[in-house]
Amino acid sequence: LSAWILKKFDEKVQPKIKTGFEMLVNNFSLGLIGFGLMVISFFVIGPVVAQLTEWVGVGVEAIVKVHLLPLANLIIEPAKILFLNNALNHGIFTPLGTEQVQQAGKSVLFLLEANPGPGLGVLLAYAFFGKGSAKSSSWGAMIIHFFGGIHEIYFPYVMMKPAMFLAVIAGGLTGTFTFQTLNAGLTAPASPGSIIAIIGMAPKGWGPHLVVLAGVFAAAAVSFLVGSIILKADKSDDDDLAAAQSATQAAKAESKGQASQPLANSKDITADNIQQIIFACDAGMGSSAMGASILRDKVKKSGLDIPVSNLAISNLTDKDHTLIVTQEELTARAAEKTPSSVHVSVDNFLATPKYDEIVGLLSGQTTANSAGAASQTEVATTVTSDLDLNYIDEVVFAHGKAEGSATMGQVTLEGIFKNKNIGIPVSKAANEKLGSFNAKNILVVTTIANQSEAQTYAPDAQFLVVESLVTTAEYDKVVARMHK
Repeated sequence: LSAWILKKFDEKVQPKIKTGFEMLVNNFSLGLIGFGLMVISFFVIGPVVAQLTEWVGVGVEAIVKVHLLPLANLIIEPAKILFLNNALNHGIFTPLGTEQVQQAGKSVLFLLEANPGPGLGVLLAYAFFGKGSAKSSSWGAMIIHFFGGIHEIYFPYVMMKPAMFLAVIAGGLTGTFTFQTLNAGLTAPASPGSIIAIIGMAPKGWGPHLVVLAGVFAAAAVSFLVGSIILKADKSDDDDLAAAQSATQAAKAESKGQASQPLANSKDITADNIQQIIFACDAGMGSSAMGASILRDKVKKSGLDIPVSNLAISNLTDKDHTLIVTQEELTARAAEKTPSSVHVSVDNFLATPKYDEIVGLLSGQTTANSAGAASQTEVATTVTSDLDLNYIDEVVFAHGKAEGSATMGQVTLEGIFKNKNIGIPVSKAANEKLGSFNAKNILVVTTIANQSEAQTYAPDAQFLVVESLVTTAEYDKVVARMHK
């Protein structure tokens, strides 16, 4: 409401402000409108929130008395995965739990949302019975989730296979039932939801710690069992986490009319110039910590000795020789605070091809010209203009370790070919297997980051280089040229 009122005020008033008085009007209008809304909030919204909180407290107290508190997890677990975890934990359970601590010395409410057991069980199920990158990445996700307390990292594993909601709900019900049965509780909120923080907030003594651990591991065991049954019964081949994330982000960008943008200031991203990499977001935790972990692993595997960390934007300091990675909507804020740093914006910290481009530039395997000095369209069009499309007998999507994006690209192009009645076969192949496709009549489609490696295996093939294999306008241009 505040943002809408300020927007409408600016639309009416801004055009009429005399030159030189803009800051005066903006600052005073912001303060006065904010003060007015604060008064309204205090006298109108405040009592409503207080009443709702009281009703919630009465409801929680009622289900505690009849020993039905586990039923709360029917709402808690799905709500967590829909990113209402902080609203639940700090908005409802923390105030109510604090009142219980004053009376009883501990509260089970602090364990309802913070319990890492259900997420641990899901990740274990993927580790043993998953497929593709979902299986291989689950072990690292477990560490971040269970010990780091960043529960958001297991949300995509549930959302990519909605039946897994049953697993986390079952785990949550079991955990809360165990907590309530064994009279477990914490003396204060555990934030983040790390097992370390949870143990630290348990009452003194072995007994209180053991009953808390019993609830956590009971939840993990049940979540693992239910998740394992779901994964073993599922015969589909769509478990590639990277493909699911890439497809989701591509669809999101396309629906907003946003083309994937090349790296900015790529000429400055060199090993000599960059001494540290920082992922920045509003809070400096959660998704930025996960993004930093992903890029840190890539940097380490490439043999580079560059530290990768994460911070809140408010904690950034302006330093030279620093690469700052932010989500697109936050890049302007980060750049204003740190104008001396090199900035890269991404659409999603968890899945973006720009990490490979950054590593390629830092290691000297990718030149600034190919990685982003020109736009994606310019790079791809340059290559496309040299293609002899009348002699293409097969299209091959080349990939390194990330096979998921190549699969999605293959399916996308096959669909375009089918709609246009083009009978050219489309396949995919790892870089090291491109030798069998090393011929002029083969079109190899690959990303900017993978181009140099792919060309070493198939130097005689024709190449179409794009920034994203999943979504690009170049496929339609290729088809249009084929028809000619």
